[in-house]
Amino acid sequence: MDLDALDRALLRELQNDARRTNRDLAARTGVSPSTSLERVRLLRERGVITGYHAAVDLEAVGRPVQALISVRIRPPARPVIEGFREWAAQLPEVIGLFVTSGAHDFLIHIAVPDVNGVYAFVIDRLTERREVADVQTTMAYEHVRTRRVEPAADRPRDRERGR
Repeated sequence: MDLDALDRALLRELQNDARRTNRDLAARTGVSPSTSLERVRLLRERGVITGYHAAVDLEAVGRPVQALISVRIRPPARPVIEGFREWAAQLPEVIGLFVTSGAHDFLIHIAVPDVNGVYAFVIDRLTERREVADVQTTMAYEHVRTRRVEPAADRPRDRERGR
């Protein structure tokens, strides 16, 4: 997807603070408020901006303990994988879920009140499912989040083709 310098600047500013007023966003990116408003609207329509959310401190909401749980599913069939994915994504402990390749089919990121919460999640939630063949748990001591994602640079082939 082609993103010019203004698109990149708008994305950078919105990722730093999505609550900025349009007037402030325009001033920070050096364009008129009408240009800023239109370009942000286009970024949403193109699916570049997918939403806005409030970042929450897990400790402040009583869920300071995090773990990454690898899960292998059997049989490895699409309906089984999709069913497990939909079920796991709805669990209140889950804050992230990846469908993966390799030895395991899923990597589930959870946040719970304490170590007993991790144990309960694995024993009471995961192992109750017949399709769960293997579970490996890794406790997370610290989670450093990237607050801003820079768009990828154009690939050389795309520049040559005029894209």
